[in-house]
Amino acid sequence: MSIPLRPLPAIDDRPEPLLRELLGDVLRRKRSERGRTLRDVADEARVSLAYISEVERGQKEASSEILGAVCRALDVTMLELVSEAHHELAIGGAASVPATGGAALALAA
Repeated sequence: MSIPLRPLPAIDDRPEPLLRELLGDVLRRKRSERGRTLRDVADEARVSLAYISEVERGQKEASSEILGAVCRALDVTMLELVSEAHHELAIGGAASVPATGGAALALAA
């Protein structure tokens, strides 16, 4: 006698987005919304323009000190930055939710 097997749930093979990419997307959007240039923000945050560009493109993992300086230059709180990144992950990162059900995700600042 054999036991009938249920099919396995579909597994999403897409990789989860990297936190540095999510944070970079939010920073770029905030800068654009405020009509600020990379040069302007770099000067105010005292960070090189090239480095901020790499952070916005998700190519560099910025330290909390750099993120704080850029947030201050953009008049954005760290909480707002992390909250928006969390929101983007929740709505756009379907790969982050297991196929078996709704797991909760929390990010701490």
